[in-house]
Amino acid sequence: MTPTVLTIAGSDSGGGAGIQADLKTVSALGCYGASAITAVTAQNTRGVAAVHPVPPDLIRAQIDAVLDDIQVHAIKIGMVGSAAGIAAVAASLRDCPIPIVLDPVMVAKSGDVLMPDNAVGALIRDLLPLARVLTPNLPEAARLLGADPARDDAGAVAQAAGLRALGPRHVLMKGGHAAGADCTDLLAGPEGVVRFSSPRIGTRNTHGTGCTLSSAIAAGLAQGLTVAEAVGRAHDWLHRAILAADGLAVGGGNGPVHHFHALWPCRAEAAA
Repeated sequence: MTPTVLTIAGSDSGGGAGIQADLKTVSALGCYGASAITAVTAQNTRGVAAVHPVPPDLIRAQIDAVLDDIQVHAIKIGMVGSAAGIAAVAASLRDCPIPIVLDPVMVAKSGDVLMPDNAVGALIRDLLPLARVLTPNLPEAARLLGADPARDDAGAVAQAAGLRALGPRHVLMKGGHAAGADCTDLLAGPEGVVRFSSPRIGTRNTHGTGCTLSSAIAAGLAQGLTVAEAVGRAHDWLHRAILAADGLAVGGGNGPVHHFHALWPCRAEAAA
């Protein structure tokens, strides 16, 4: 049976993040992708012009329709921009045995806010306890805990423990916002702490990296990998997608990563 991932997230009209990035990712990694859209956004590589939330009853209807017919092996939750939307997602998934990867999307790469303050409490209460893996960046982790962003490895470990106390079985503290020559993602779970590091890449084309990483982890879980195996593969795969990103030359702002770097080269790569 084909490994299948259901992504629950917002639509990015520019194609670099959200549902579009999720479906590209799971397809590139050999899974079938289904979707439930939580919001429609008007955005490109430069910023978000408008956000229109999908009514909560329609969010729930999409999820229920997929799960009623299609055997889903992993679920990824991304942007759910309202407390009512979060409640709808939680109502559909509360007793669901399928592993869930939760990416607590709060701010777009452009700096535009995608989650109002009144929805953060709902996210903590309703969705964090459902997550097999929570994948915050350092600012998101700090906002969930009401703290300042971690400044070092010890701080990241401590905040990961604080987030795990809120319900997620594993927490992946993403290192993209940290300083240093390497980008290190820190995975904390029942087995302890594991670190995944790659050389930091000097590029502005990192739109959708969080969506892409969490979807790649979900794809690994759908294919039967352990959490650590899924995170390790996703980290390495995303590193290669970022390496190839500049060759796409999409948009005039923060461009997308190259989700299909392993399947077709962009023109710059082909000419090299």
